[in-house]
Amino acid sequence: MFRFDLLLLGIAEIMQFNVLLYMLIGVVGGIVLAAIPGFTITMAVILVLPFTFGMAPIEGIATMVAVYVGGMSGGLITAALIGIPGTPSAVATTFDGHPMVKNGEPGKALAIGIWASTFGSFLSMLIMVTVAPQIADFALQMGAWEYFSLIVFALTIVASLTGDSFLKGIISALIGLLIAAIGVDPMTAVSRFTFGFGFLNAGVEFLVVLIGVYAASQLYKELEFSPDEKTKKADEGLVTGDISLDILSSLKTVISQPKNLIRSSILGTIVGALPGAGGSIANIVAYDQARKGSDTQPAEKFGTGIPDGVVASEAGNNSTAGGALIPTIALGIPGGAITAVMMAALMVHGMNPGPMLIENEPAMVGSIFVGFFISTLLMLMVQIIGARLFLRVSTLPKYIMIPSVLSLCAVGSYVLNSRITDIYLLFIIGVLGYLFQKFDFARAPLILGVILGPIGETNLRRALMHDPDVTLFFTRPISLFFLILAVISMIYSVRQQQSLKGGLAEDE
Repeated sequence: MFRFDLLLLGIAEIMQFNVLLYMLIGVVGGIVLAAIPGFTITMAVILVLPFTFGMAPIEGIATMVAVYVGGMSGGLITAALIGIPGTPSAVATTFDGHPMVKNGEPGKALAIGIWASTFGSFLSMLIMVTVAPQIADFALQMGAWEYFSLIVFALTIVASLTGDSFLKGIISALIGLLIAAIGVDPMTAVSRFTFGFGFLNAGVEFLVVLIGVYAASQLYKELEFSPDEKTKKADEGLVTGDISLDILSSLKTVISQPKNLIRSSILGTIVGALPGAGGSIANIVAYDQARKGSDTQPAEKFGTGIPDGVVASEAGNNSTAGGALIPTIALGIPGGAITAVMMAALMVHGMNPGPMLIENEPAMVGSIFVGFFISTLLMLMVQIIGARLFLRVSTLPKYIMIPSVLSLCAVGSYVLNSRITDIYLLFIIGVLGYLFQKFDFARAPLILGVILGPIGETNLRRALMHDPDVTLFFTRPISLFFLILAVISMIYSVRQQQSLKGGLAEDE
């Protein structure tokens, strides 16, 4: 059921000059940062987080939503114009977006991508507003047993949907659980895994792990090599001169493909709602399904510079934003690293994400819904007006960008608890994230392990304290349902990996 009451509360909170101004700045910042190759949306949201601590709760969350929505479309700029995706979620956009640019249609490629991003965001928002309250109502019927089984299922999804190895995904998630266990036990006050270091009694702050694994590690990787010949060649192919966006013609092109647009948006929303999946997977899945199911273009046309591919990839990419917010709002389980940061922001402002959030803080939830809608409109406006200008930012030299970003990462880590040890941990965990990238371990399972570990541990203990009978995890219907889904997820992932390896062996 559509919750108009939440929207009315959200409109009253969002439609204020200062909130709208912060959102406009957030959208611009998200687009600019996401347009810089290698600078992910997660890093953009992390950098904005410390600035929201001094804001009112509504202002802070609305600003982060704006950065999120802007960032989801920002990767389009460099993906299309120079063939280098600004974010991992814009990879598939390069398949047809860049060929369109090389075919002499840079304005068309950008305009189609902008409109597809806009419609994808709108469709995911409609699904989010309709579905999230219903899931929250259902979640209120869940006990500790059901929540623990849900956490198990969420971890198996993360491990199976990220990385090229199910085993590596599981190992990554287990390392995340181990990091979450460092510090004083919340129930027994016993130190765990501190190895005699007193500062570890406070535990490892989640945001420090997040910034280290995603931001610091990525910057370490940028320092590893100088630009290779491929990058130099790409730099030579930068689009210069006037980029005219044929807005109306491109709009007609996008709305003339309702099946492709709606299918890609629904796929993106579903993938976004799966913990740890994210826009990079939705981008590829939506593009793949468009190529297989197109009624107007043969499969071999995709990759040559056709609008269908740009529509599918960008609609699938941007719709993950609304999808990722569904479990975050309804269940208190982040759909990915970005929504995990937003969860942290809510908690900093004294709000606990989960089923009771809608009941306890309806104005905040309504503000997220309305803020998402307004951010999408602002994103459309800013992208159309500033496409040429944003291209200049994407060419900033590394010797300026990397030190600046590392400094902001250190400030962001320190400001939450004012502990200098958090800065040391930031750079140590950054090395861990760097090694994860070097050895092809997915980082998302580690982050979700850190987030979901304490939730799973708390609910496991609550369940066993209430009744030590472990069979209740299998006899309570909802709990059993989630455990069955976890088993299916693992079996499917293992079979998928075996099938992939078998296909590669046949090719050889």
